[in-house]
Amino acid sequence: MDIKELYELFLKHPVITTDSRDCPEGSIFFALKGESFNGNQYAQAALDKGCAYAVVDEPITLTEEGRGIIVDDVLATLQQLANYHRRQLGTKIIGVTGTNGKTTTKELISAVLAEKYNVLYTQGNFNNHIGVPKTLLRLTKQHDIAVVEMGANHPGEIKMLVNIVEPDYGIITNVGKAHILGFGSFEGVIKTKGELYDFLREKPNSKVFVNNDNPYLMGISQGLDLIKYGTQPADDLSVCGKVTKCDPYLNLEWKQNSGNSKLRELVTHLIGSYNIDNMLAAACIGLHFGVSEEQVCHALSNYIPTNNRSQLEATADNKLIIDAYNANPTSMMAALCNFRDMQVEPKMAILGEMRELGDISADEHQKVVDFLQENNLSNIWLVGEEFQKTRCTFRKFHDVEEVKAAIEADKPCGYFILIKGSNGTRLFELPKLL
Repeated sequence: MDIKELYELFLKHPVITTDSRDCPEGSIFFALKGESFNGNQYAQAALDKGCAYAVVDEPITLTEEGRGIIVDDVLATLQQLANYHRRQLGTKIIGVTGTNGKTTTKELISAVLAEKYNVLYTQGNFNNHIGVPKTLLRLTKQHDIAVVEMGANHPGEIKMLVNIVEPDYGIITNVGKAHILGFGSFEGVIKTKGELYDFLREKPNSKVFVNNDNPYLMGISQGLDLIKYGTQPADDLSVCGKVTKCDPYLNLEWKQNSGNSKLRELVTHLIGSYNIDNMLAAACIGLHFGVSEEQVCHALSNYIPTNNRSQLEATADNKLIIDAYNANPTSMMAALCNFRDMQVEPKMAILGEMRELGDISADEHQKVVDFLQENNLSNIWLVGEEFQKTRCTFRKFHDVEEVKAAIEADKPCGYFILIKGSNGTRLFELPKLL
């Protein structure tokens, strides 16, 4: 079956599933493979549970002929179908990538645009080779615009994703030291994230939203139609802003560079002065698409994070700053600088190791503990084998289970507690215990 024939079936059955446990009536099951599973083995079960068709790439026996669609590669077919669907609809798409802040920025952009448009945006963290096509296949004629997040931990992954998405607009939030094990170097990170720019450079009428404060992004954005934002005033900025307060929530003021614009003040629900860039990006993009300044302020001031990113949660015993979805040297230092500057007492931090750093891992973890010691941040719990190797007097734990036992034995009370670490350290399990 070629992609056009499959697309005709998709139009009649426009719900896609890759999980045989979740099979809405009339949906199409794509039998993906992984290191520890083979979806072809579950094709019949998916049909039994309600799927109309199963797309497979191995010979299988089904109880009912005509409901199995055999292809060369199920994943490649899913991606081709998503790209074909995207082309048929022609919806304007904003592609979002970056080392840090891409999910928060994606959500802020979507919240701002939703003030005026029907917006499709990436749910959760569906930003990889499977999640991106599934996001595109949720597009309908009713959507005015889409915001699609794209992540990567190896060279070439952004190139692969942008060729599926074919965005009209792009934003790279920043580039930092993350997934060095996969990218090989910081230069590899910049090159891979820049694959979004490479695609847009060749696409007619494309535009890029760029942080004018970031020398790396400005350096690789030559030849693009740029719409700039930043915290350092410049005549060619679309939007400029600055942090006015961050105790604990981020307060900022911003202004559109046009004759009739006035200075706007915002009180947000986000923790961390580093979120100023994400806020300004969303404001810049919203204004470009005709969202009013009042609507921008309404969306940004009412956005409440619920995804373990820059989130403040008050428990019966403590106030928690939860930033436990992921960590790398850039985001860790940003979180610690913000925590150091917060005028709150007493402070405590539970920090999980930063994963996938390769050869730079030992040095980067030592830099973290050196920073903590130099800035007199004393009540620190360090979690993970990489922190075990560091030279410091802070309390160390091999894993989150040891932390849980310590909390049960002697629960901290009355603290502002920063929780930050790579997702694999599972520090997101701690808030309910604190």
